[in-house]
Amino acid sequence: MGKATLTKPLIFQSKLLCFSLLYLFTTLFLALYTSLSPSSKCLFRSSPFDPIQTPLFSYPSSYGQHKYALPTHRASCSSPVFFSDYAAVLKEINGLCQNSSSASASGLRYVQQGKKADSFGGNLGTRERISYFDHENREGIDVPCGFFKEFPISESDKMAMEKCDGVVVVSAIFNNHDKVRQPRGLGSQTLATTCFFMFVDNVTLDDLYRHRLIQAQSQELGIGAWRIVRVLSDRLYENPAMDGEIPKYLVHRLFPSSKFSIWIDAKLQLVVDPLLLIHALLVSEGADMAISKHPLFVHTMEEAMATARWKKWRDVESLRDQMETYCENGLQPWSPKKLPYPSDVPDSALIIRRHGLRSNLFSCLVFNELEAFNPRDQLAFAFVRDSMRPQLRINMFDVEVFEQITVEHRHNLKRGKGGPTSTTSKSS
Repeated sequence: MGKATLTKPLIFQSKLLCFSLLYLFTTLFLALYTSLSPSSKCLFRSSPFDPIQTPLFSYPSSYGQHKYALPTHRASCSSPVFFSDYAAVLKEINGLCQNSSSASASGLRYVQQGKKADSFGGNLGTRERISYFDHENREGIDVPCGFFKEFPISESDKMAMEKCDGVVVVSAIFNNHDKVRQPRGLGSQTLATTCFFMFVDNVTLDDLYRHRLIQAQSQELGIGAWRIVRVLSDRLYENPAMDGEIPKYLVHRLFPSSKFSIWIDAKLQLVVDPLLLIHALLVSEGADMAISKHPLFVHTMEEAMATARWKKWRDVESLRDQMETYCENGLQPWSPKKLPYPSDVPDSALIIRRHGLRSNLFSCLVFNELEAFNPRDQLAFAFVRDSMRPQLRINMFDVEVFEQITVEHRHNLKRGKGGPTSTTSKSS
């Protein structure tokens, strides 16, 4: 009888075939793991977009611009954002900017500043503020929108702001509350087509001088992508938080030639190109404004109670007055009847706008509410949005997206006079 012999299967007789199959299965496993992983990103790009690789600015180690980054807490990604090719987005956004009317030509006219006004926003009463909410068929009506007093910046900065005629990214640091952080993930042409402006007060500016981020003798101040604009805030509000609401909500007035804007709180670092954000979250959605939903709250009253509980605004009586005023004038809790608005409470640390009648009117009306009550803009959001006419088209995207397009940092630990919990909201 012949002796039985064991032979290797054909699949193992070819080393090339074996390695090819091993590579295939490994690749498939990694792809499956990445797609199902809880840490998967909410951002998808159709192709590479030639990002800027070199650092935009070299910080001294003493400044600590990367300290105290906060981790994200979302376990999954159910609402991914799909970004188009960078070159195509750049071409489309540039075309929209060239063919769109500026904010100053949006059809909205503003009450002109007075010479002896005692308030930047005019100190308007409730009835007067609400009278401007309905702007349909009222093209000839001038809307109060700040600037009853001069916004105290240099003429050179003002001229530069007026020349910004496309996309502008805006932030502000008052009372040295945050660090100046550079945006990441910028495409190769973004700095040439997008303006970056950071508004600061003297307290913040002194800290930038102390760390030698800017030179004292410089006429035009800049740190990396950001042009630094000095604001003489002692001529505005006693509360630095209220000073910051001026560039946040009146960006269309500070940059009258701009077509799109992104407001980003200084506690955040932008990690996605602003043109991609505008295209994906605003243009593709046909929206006037894009803003994140709040991670916890849906109802305005929830935010008001949390504001009092966590002492984000210490004057509880004024918070009660504000909520009573809104409820008496039509504010309702969120319900499915308010759809397509999915929530009454945003996370307003990032606001993306197309400058036009609806978004400009909304911004003016919100600012008037902030001056009347307090700079907690989430409290006025739904009241203005639901009451104004024409209605605002808002893309309120999910929090998980917000956490992937920005990195959040803690505020500076040392605070000067007039921190964010101050109860003074009126101008000095």
